[in-house]
Amino acid sequence: MKNIKKLLILLSVVGSVGILAKNPKDIKIGATQIVEHPSLDYARKGFERALKDNGYADVEIEVQNAQGDFATAQLIGQGFVDKKKDMIFAISTPSAQAVYNATKDIPILITAVTDPKSAGLIGKNITGTSDALPINQQLQLAKTVFKGLKKIGLIYNTSEQNSVVSINQVKEECKKLGIEFEESGVTTVNDIAPALDNLLSKVDLIFLTTDNLVISAAALVIEKANRANKPVFAATEDQIPLGAVITQTIDYEKLGYQTGEMAVKVLKGAAPSSIPIETLKETQVLINKKVAEKYKIDLNLPELKNATVIE
Repeated sequence: MKNIKKLLILLSVVGSVGILAKNPKDIKIGATQIVEHPSLDYARKGFERALKDNGYADVEIEVQNAQGDFATAQLIGQGFVDKKKDMIFAISTPSAQAVYNATKDIPILITAVTDPKSAGLIGKNITGTSDALPINQQLQLAKTVFKGLKKIGLIYNTSEQNSVVSINQVKEECKKLGIEFEESGVTTVNDIAPALDNLLSKVDLIFLTTDNLVISAAALVIEKANRANKPVFAATEDQIPLGAVITQTIDYEKLGYQTGEMAVKVLKGAAPSSIPIETLKETQVLINKKVAEKYKIDLNLPELKNATVIE
């Protein structure tokens, strides 16, 4: 048994040294993203910038997007394995799960994954960052800003593990804060509009989480909600210019950069399993001034003194 353990450790070290010994121009990284939307794009941009800033500007990065389809994400992951990539960068929970299903050997760096443990993304070849948001703080802010808030509406993809985790956290925190909630689960983008129409007649506010399917249709959600005079508490920064009124969120480019710094450690020889999953502790509050005026929000509230107001 001891000899087997020693052999496994040796193989791990040899693999790491193999990457370390390569010229940056010869290093090939596959980047897989579940869907196109600004937050995930920012994370990828931050990752690439971190590599550049740390001497890996010449690394070859092949970017592929699954366009919201998990089967496609699996094909992308297997394709990167077949191409013998030196590292795979997986953006989002579904993309990370697809890649981890395909390989337990090639180093995987993940980002924009809400709860890696519950998603089964724990292993010897995997590390990265979580985009877990401060849900309790978000709900407390919503309760302060929206006077008389009683019930929020939640819409999420029932097939996305990180979304299920987030929604359960929201419901748990709602109970603590005395906020009622109404939920609606969807499985395709075509389900979103009718599900939202059903919610809008029952709630005071739409509360968004980092659900990749719903975020890909954020413009539709926000437009319909505002037309019904129901404000939207956003999950990500890019939703504020679309008409969401407020958010307390993280900077996804910084999150991607942090992941890139971890990737550099692996490229220099560190085993992924020796690097713990990290989160981005710093959050930011952003407000859409025009929409805030529509809903008569007092921008002079003490809780908003450090907020960034988008004109």
